[in-house]
Amino acid sequence: MRAPLRSPPGPGAGGHHQVLFALAECLPFALALLVLLIELTPMHVVYTGPLLVATPALAAVTLGPKGTLVAAGVAVGVSVTTATYNQSWGGQQVYTNFLALFLVTVASFLTSRAARTRRESELNQVRRIATAAQDVLLRPVPDRLGPVNAASMYLAAEKGAQIGGDLYDAVQTRYGVRMIVGDVRGKGLPAVRAAAVVLGAFREAVHYEDDLVEVINHCGAALRRDAVVAGAGAGTAGAEDALLEAFVTALVVQIPDGPHIEVINRGHPPPLLLRNGTVQPLMPTAPLPPLGLEEFISGPPVGTDSYPFAPGDRLLLCTDGVIEARDRNSTFFDLPAAMVTMRDHPRQEFLDGLRLALLRHTQSPLADDVAIILVDRREDEGQRSAGGPT
Repeated sequence: MRAPLRSPPGPGAGGHHQVLFALAECLPFALALLVLLIELTPMHVVYTGPLLVATPALAAVTLGPKGTLVAAGVAVGVSVTTATYNQSWGGQQVYTNFLALFLVTVASFLTSRAARTRRESELNQVRRIATAAQDVLLRPVPDRLGPVNAASMYLAAEKGAQIGGDLYDAVQTRYGVRMIVGDVRGKGLPAVRAAAVVLGAFREAVHYEDDLVEVINHCGAALRRDAVVAGAGAGTAGAEDALLEAFVTALVVQIPDGPHIEVINRGHPPPLLLRNGTVQPLMPTAPLPPLGLEEFISGPPVGTDSYPFAPGDRLLLCTDGVIEARDRNSTFFDLPAAMVTMRDHPRQEFLDGLRLALLRHTQSPLADDVAIILVDRREDEGQRSAGGPT
């Protein structure tokens, strides 16, 4: 079972806010144009001084210090034009308007600069907190883990964000290397909270559960407990809704010393195996629902799927932010083709090239978060398993 495809953003509340903000940015210049029309037509009997003086003040609200100076320059140009056209030079009113415009411009510029400095300071503080949170939740995987070499990459879709609703981790345990990649339904802080719950449960269970099925069950149970707590304040109906909405597609992989891997797929895009220039998706033998929707599991007990993973093979685990990334023609990103193109690249160069290819394909900010783990089975493991030198 796959999470539903996310459609490209439509004209929702965010779009309306952007339209209103754009109108607010145009307002100072529209006001200056209105004054110009009044002064150059028979309507010039209307006193327009206060309207023109308000131009830099309005610009300071949305355009910042530079925009305030630009708006003030436009207001000065309109004042000079209208005074010349109406032959008003020499009158006290003209010079009073210029003085008022100068004072308002200075005050608006200083206020706008102080506000921008304060906003930048607050944003920097938020970014530092987000970076610290990312170091805890989404720490980079070690370069060497048991029989494999690994690398990871995370790209947040939201501008300025460091973390989102995608999750990943890779841990070396006595049972082998265990990895998880997941995608939380929804966005914002609730998604970050769900990601933290699943990662916390995974990092605890991988070290004492010898069965990979029990590891994923531990993650699902933790997610459901957290959903109950989150929805308890809304009563029984709220708790039930929280359980239905708080699900996470997840992929858990175990890499033992032998030349194979074990996989449990809970509604997540399958891992991709790159071998000899060919990419093969490791499809599950039976579809399973995401974490948090265990009541929909039917049939025989959940087990692991086993696949060959020989020395020299490369394995990629990712979230649907990669495979569902679209260009302007709504064409999906061809991840297997990109993997084949960069098959000989070292891991970090591979991920850097994949990021550039993804951004070139979308030609716009990402619509969804992206999390990737890349794993190479080391060549020396073949010698070790065959009894050769290590």
